[in-house]
Amino acid sequence: MSTSTPLRTALIGVALAATALVPLQGTALAAPSGTETAAATTASSSVSGIEDATALTLARSLADPDWNREVRRATLAADSVGLGALAGDATAPAGRKLAARITAADRGVAAAKGLGSGAGPLLRLGLADASMKDRLASGTAPLVAAAPSDDDGASTFTAYDSRGAAHELPLDSPTDRPVYLVDIDGAKAVAEGLEVIDKTLAAKGLRPTAPSAGAGLSAASGIDTTRIDSVRLSDVEEPFFKGDAEIFTLVTGFGKDGKPRVDTVEMPYLNKEDTTYYPGQVLVNWSSYKYDMADAVMMEDDGDTNYQALAKAIAAVLLTITDQGAYIPLVDALLDAVPTSWWTDDPDYVESWYTLARSSSGQRNGAAGNGWMTVSPYHVPEL
Repeated sequence: MSTSTPLRTALIGVALAATALVPLQGTALAAPSGTETAAATTASSSVSGIEDATALTLARSLADPDWNREVRRATLAADSVGLGALAGDATAPAGRKLAARITAADRGVAAAKGLGSGAGPLLRLGLADASMKDRLASGTAPLVAAAPSDDDGASTFTAYDSRGAAHELPLDSPTDRPVYLVDIDGAKAVAEGLEVIDKTLAAKGLRPTAPSAGAGLSAASGIDTTRIDSVRLSDVEEPFFKGDAEIFTLVTGFGKDGKPRVDTVEMPYLNKEDTTYYPGQVLVNWSSYKYDMADAVMMEDDGDTNYQALAKAIAAVLLTITDQGAYIPLVDALLDAVPTSWWTDDPDYVESWYTLARSSSGQRNGAAGNGWMTVSPYHVPEL
């Protein structure tokens, strides 16, 4: 650990070290007691807890052969399907009975993620791996599991059969038996979550609106920005069973009013490691900042992130920082604001960039050595 890089200290509380996974054989276990509780009234209010209870409820419902066939057809036809819509449109009695529980579970997920009632349905269902399609199509009885955490050091996860019996399965490779995964719509959750952060920080005065043309910008001047021309990550912190990563970036600096400012940047295209993307995306709008310097922290949402709580914690820390008349990096303060106790499946730190300047151009390597991006100044003229 380099003492000259305080970011490393901050990361101890934010991201867990990768753990080697040991393959185990799938083994049937006795069904846990008290598992008749509906998914809508799970004992745990966390996203992972709601997903697990929903997986068990769905697994039991597949004892209805007609509903089992409906679920099989839907999951073979698409990578993932909305679980609420699937149950709501069901013709089989078991599917129709499940619909109200899924609706309640969706509300629970939104609340656990701090998204509020307007987020809409979030729970989705799909196969853990595309290689399982042939076995599912041939009639092999599926198991159902909640999308496992990749951050708790476990080497197995629990899946349920239609009798409610639990099976321990390996995390490091697909099993011989098809497995449905109950997960959330990560892209939708990130988009909704970043809106929550924006609104919360704006209410705290940490995200004021950009200055108008009459406040320092002529009508013909437009704005100066920094654009991402290309970006590549060596690790997006996602195992095989979680599918695409859900990446977002928090840009920090001092606003025109001298207060710390955070701008959120959604990056839905950046979902695979060791792949170079060419988004041409604006990262920094310099009209919002007092100094010609800003920082960027890239993170990946792994499930149990509560965006409302995250925004409040960031605000509580940044409001203690005052403008000293010169730019100071805010990366470490932002990361220190993230208490790991809020998450079961932590929002992984991915990468960060210190002191991006208005004039920055060319390749910039991240502080953690996990990725790089090429940037360039980009002037956006007013119409």
